[in-house]
Amino acid sequence: MSILFSLIPTFRKEKQLNKRIWHMAWPPMLSNITTPLLGLVDTAVVGHLANESHLGAVAIGASIFSLVFWAFGFLRMGSTGLTAQALGRKDNQRVLELLLQSVLLGILIGLLLIVFRAPIIDAMLWMMSPSAQVEPWARLYCEIRILSAPAVLAGYAVVGWFYGVQNARGPLWIMLLINVANMAMDYYAVYSLNMASDGVAWATVISQYMGLGLALYLAAKQLKKLNISISASIAKSLLKLSEYVDLIQVNRYLFVRTILLLTVGIFFTAQGSAQGDNILAANAVLLTFLMIISNALDGFAFSVEALCGEAIGQEDKTQFEKVVLLSSVWALIAALGLVLIFWLFGNSIVGLLTNIESVKSIAAIYLPWLVIFPLLGIWSFMLDGVFIGATSVKQMQDAMIFSVLLIFFPCWYITQQLGMGNHGLWLSQAALFIARGISMYWLYRRNMDKNIWFAKNAIKEMS
Repeated sequence: MSILFSLIPTFRKEKQLNKRIWHMAWPPMLSNITTPLLGLVDTAVVGHLANESHLGAVAIGASIFSLVFWAFGFLRMGSTGLTAQALGRKDNQRVLELLLQSVLLGILIGLLLIVFRAPIIDAMLWMMSPSAQVEPWARLYCEIRILSAPAVLAGYAVVGWFYGVQNARGPLWIMLLINVANMAMDYYAVYSLNMASDGVAWATVISQYMGLGLALYLAAKQLKKLNISISASIAKSLLKLSEYVDLIQVNRYLFVRTILLLTVGIFFTAQGSAQGDNILAANAVLLTFLMIISNALDGFAFSVEALCGEAIGQEDKTQFEKVVLLSSVWALIAALGLVLIFWLFGNSIVGLLTNIESVKSIAAIYLPWLVIFPLLGIWSFMLDGVFIGATSVKQMQDAMIFSVLLIFFPCWYITQQLGMGNHGLWLSQAALFIARGISMYWLYRRNMDKNIWFAKNAIKEMS
């Protein structure tokens, strides 16, 4: 507490910076809250159809594309840090290039997913193992939903660029449009056109392209606000592979990091399933708490990405340290608030998510892990923002490799040998948070002590 009190003078002195942090933080928080509505509305609409296979198809299909698209989440993170640094250097040409290059890269990857959709869908359905009744409807859902890939991935790129130019409201409007359009078209497709899970898939596809259209429109307005115009030289640079080097280097390391996180998520679910349906269901309910933690703290991480990247572009180490300090304090306050909420109302939240008594009683056993997770996870969330803003993504990848392969999996193996069961699984997740925080903090201190992020050509050195 004495440390927090000692920061009060700094808070009073840095009112403008605090305002900038919150200006960047609250829109993604609100956007994150609305994101789960997509799945809830899809489920609610098909959940009232006579054939329950459609509900299973939507649930499986949505899970598949959460995994597939999240694997390319680097398109969002990769463009943020580079754009923020270009903005800090007042390099308007590079700010424009990064927008166009990121969008084109997202569209290209999306088109490749469509071209290779057959083996992708086969592999994902094999992994999900739907019943014979659900499988054909899930396959049809996936065949339609994958058509949204170019819009989704290009949208990731635009959203990351928006955060890089410190426009956090643009992504909020984009997400609101996608959610509202999806809700309206869900209802229309199912109840007016007499479609089923296929109608839900088409609604999602159309809403994603509407979102991309709005994203590009808002990006054009942002370019005008920044007094950046598209010149003839831009077209030439977009055709040169060498112009994509920084973006590709950043994204490849983020891709490996994301795949490792996905591997942990899939492994966690599989190990819960191996312990029985009730454990699987209880873990699924408790993972909602992790989603709440992520949604609440990501807003501050996004502000760190943008403002730290700008400070590096300006070669302003003092400003960089202020951004890290103040953002981390705000995030810590938010984490403490989550701990209090989970401690006081955790079982009530579980009750809202399920009315199955056996699942509720099992979830209550493991709930204490989730109560402490905000304080364990905050440091990795915030340091992710710092390293993305600094485009030190190879170090992020290396920290994740260390944390997953040398901490998470060995911890899980040892706890299972000790007979800890599901407690061992949650302990391994806690160990992963701690390992990520410690390893990235060690790298952070080393980079700051050696002044690496503020040396010339820092991007090339770190990536």
